[in-house]
Amino acid sequence: MRRTGPGLKNPNQALSPSVRGILCGEVSAGREVDLSVEIGALRLRNPILAASGTFGYGLEFAHLVNLKKLGGFVTKGLSREPMEGAPAPRLSVTASGMLNAVGLQNVGVRAFVRDKLPQLKNCGTAVIANVFGYTIEDYIEVLRVLEDAEGLAGYELNISCPNTKCGGLQFGSDPALVAEVVGAARKAATRRPLWVKLSPLVTDIGVIAKAAAEAGADALTVANTYPAMSVNFRTGKSRLGNQTGGLSGPAIKPITLRLVWEAAKAVSAPIIGLGGIETADDVLEYVAVGASAVQVGTASFADPGASEALAEEVQKAISEVKMFSFIDIRANFLSQSG
Repeated sequence: MRRTGPGLKNPNQALSPSVRGILCGEVSAGREVDLSVEIGALRLRNPILAASGTFGYGLEFAHLVNLKKLGGFVTKGLSREPMEGAPAPRLSVTASGMLNAVGLQNVGVRAFVRDKLPQLKNCGTAVIANVFGYTIEDYIEVLRVLEDAEGLAGYELNISCPNTKCGGLQFGSDPALVAEVVGAARKAATRRPLWVKLSPLVTDIGVIAKAAAEAGADALTVANTYPAMSVNFRTGKSRLGNQTGGLSGPAIKPITLRLVWEAAKAVSAPIIGLGGIETADDVLEYVAVGASAVQVGTASFADPGASEALAEEVQKAISEVKMFSFIDIRANFLSQSG
């Protein structure tokens, strides 16, 4: 599914006209590209992270990817108790992306801490634990267990879950609920940074981003997958085990770019862009509109080494257009767009 190989052969092939227009300026030769980024108090060696739900617990990819080449990775979602997830089939390819209905299958937070986390002790990159729940108490209990464990760099709160105490309304769809769950999580998570993964299904992403940031989020991941479906009219059935799933991949990138842009204008907290990232172009376009880092998701299904390759590709792409930091990229875009 990736559109480039593991390396950019020349800037004309690597970068679209829009990105070449953004990345302009002259600098002295011999200076090294600085890909390190700061996400609040957390410093990453580069801005490329593997996204939750596409990279297992990290262990499954350790023999395929040099984890030390990544900025980090986000584990699959962890819940209070183990979950079996959705029935098969769980994946369905679309014209420009993929539908998934995994159903947040996971071993549960206690089994993760006991069996998985010790094996990640020397992985050499930042491990972010994704946390979800169906009540505020669920989130608090998962975080309580993780707070007592060693080996994590931070947490990512998935608030695209239905609040069973509020009639199934998604936590992430209402500013008051966002503030409530993030505030409770912030009180529970005192040892490590707290990122909040926002839902794209909101009227104003800026309002939601502001509610999360003011409640204590150290950074925001924008955004989760988009509810969608695919059916086979011949069989009269869904192509997934569930009737609906989450759409990801290149199809959602232009929509999510706008969400990142709107969120970045609303808050000063760092933004991690997520949606349709496959190439260096994709990464730099997210950076241009305000992202401090990105997460690679669907591309890892087609190429497990996608995230590792992107770190190298981005470094080459920036140096080829004679820029040497993400600050330069964003400043040039802002100077042209206002």
